[in-house]
Amino acid sequence: MHIELPGWVERVISVPRFAPYLGALPGDHLVALDLYQWNVRASEAFYVPLHYLEICLRNAEHDRLRNRFGTEDWWRVAPLDEYETAKITAAKQKLARKGVSLPSADDVVTELSFGFWVSLLSRRYDRHLWVPALHEAFPHYSGRREPLRDNLQAMVLLRNRIMHHEPIHHRHLAADHAKIYRLLAYVEPQVIGSLQAFDRVPEVLAQRPAGTKP
Repeated sequence: MHIELPGWVERVISVPRFAPYLGALPGDHLVALDLYQWNVRASEAFYVPLHYLEICLRNAEHDRLRNRFGTEDWWRVAPLDEYETAKITAAKQKLARKGVSLPSADDVVTELSFGFWVSLLSRRYDRHLWVPALHEAFPHYSGRREPLRDNLQAMVLLRNRIMHHEPIHHRHLAADHAKIYRLLAYVEPQVIGSLQAFDRVPEVLAQRPAGTKP
């Protein structure tokens, strides 16, 4: 039996944004709405471990680069490419719009995105950043740089989907969750116990609407 959705769904969510949920469950509009609402809860729950991962990575890399180049604003002397230099400039411009005309190094660091810090692990920085400094940001990792960078980039993409209110229900979210913990363990394993105390991802994943698994 076809059941009409509440009228607010089209007005609030919009037809294009609701389509991925209907596509996952053809003909079952109400379960598709349940899946949408569960997707929101899952996104909310993932915010916490992703927050820990981003902050942990940011501070670990900043500390190593500060030590390497001998200054808090290490980006002034580090051999950064055009992409990263533009991100630094954009961060300063954003601070200026907030009224921070003379930003401190900490001000700039907090404005730089998760993607910026992951980009510093790219191959082009092997010689000047990874080998002399950034490998030390991962004291509990002994593998190659490329898979580490790729796994972190996957978490950037997940974070961006969540922050832009996009579907994540089609992903293997349990594997994503495990990956976040694995990456955290490479940097600072002691944080894991604290995170687990209020991480709601396992609970929310267990509440996924029946019949909606990818």
